[in-house]
Amino acid sequence: MEKKLFIPGPVDVSPDVAEQMSRPMISHRGKEFSNLLENSTEKLKKLMFTDSNIFISTSSSTGLMEAAVRNCVKTKCLNVVNGAFSDRWHEITVSNGKEADILQFDWGSAVIPGILDEKLSKGDYDAVTIVHNETSTGVTSQLYEISEVIKNYDVIFLVDTVSSMGGIKIEVEKSGIDVCLFGVQKALALPPGLSVCSMSGKALEKAKTVPDRGYYFDFLTVMKYWEKRQSHITPSIPHMQALDYQLGKILDNEGLENRFKRHGEMGGLTRTWAKKNFELFPDEKYSSNTVTCIKNDKGINCDELKQKLSERGYVFSDGYGKLAGKTFRIAHMGDRTVEELRNYLDTIDEILDL
Repeated sequence: MEKKLFIPGPVDVSPDVAEQMSRPMISHRGKEFSNLLENSTEKLKKLMFTDSNIFISTSSSTGLMEAAVRNCVKTKCLNVVNGAFSDRWHEITVSNGKEADILQFDWGSAVIPGILDEKLSKGDYDAVTIVHNETSTGVTSQLYEISEVIKNYDVIFLVDTVSSMGGIKIEVEKSGIDVCLFGVQKALALPPGLSVCSMSGKALEKAKTVPDRGYYFDFLTVMKYWEKRQSHITPSIPHMQALDYQLGKILDNEGLENRFKRHGEMGGLTRTWAKKNFELFPDEKYSSNTVTCIKNDKGINCDELKQKLSERGYVFSDGYGKLAGKTFRIAHMGDRTVEELRNYLDTIDEILDL
């Protein structure tokens, strides 16, 4: 039985998108690939509301988190942590031999700009990392308010938008983001295997001053090959063909604003259901429009619910890490429809007799 994925990535992929991965192979050093790379890059700039350079990487988003650190942290980084994946930023920073401090917020809390401002004023930092949409807790921090703080300091602004880009409007240029990264297997509804980041001019200039950037994720090497509209490594061409096709569908068929609106409707529907039957884990003001984290205040057996939903053709997501069993998550992102989500919630109601 083919099951519908209501987990926060990977998400279901439309058959026509998946079909693009079976197109004939092309040379990654030929003109056809150069056109594919350029076309995809221009579409990504529209999605991200930026004129910055774009790096399409054959890796997970974690690879680009490491790339951001290796290229843009020279002296000391401030890792802003409010969940599992923002904590991963710190682990990556330290494991790459960079000096770093943590600004810790409770899991379920958004990043508070005033506290960030105070911390930056007391430390000699040259980079800041945040997660815009913390997948582990269903929290969306207020990016524009945070950017108003960041612009007062001479730091490189590194932002993980892994579970928000393509579902929540993120204006990279307006937000002053130097490196904005995400994977394609969440709100873009593509198979896992590619990640994308923007690189501002400021980030590229900073990279010139940072030693030991490596090769695979070196921004300057990426740009050297981009001048020839080429990739510095052999990329996953099938993934890129699917990416280019899906971006065309998003931009030309659904339209960005309609896509953001649909995700907002799904977020609202899930929050209404959660408040009726359980309790939201984060403050509703900061609840995500792509993944909702719900307190398991009724003590339901998440393993049993997962099994019963599987029998009915759905894949369920428990809480993440230390929140397993204490919360559960409902993802509503990608090409998922409001009606599909409503059917999923109705099925949970039937199983739990809510």
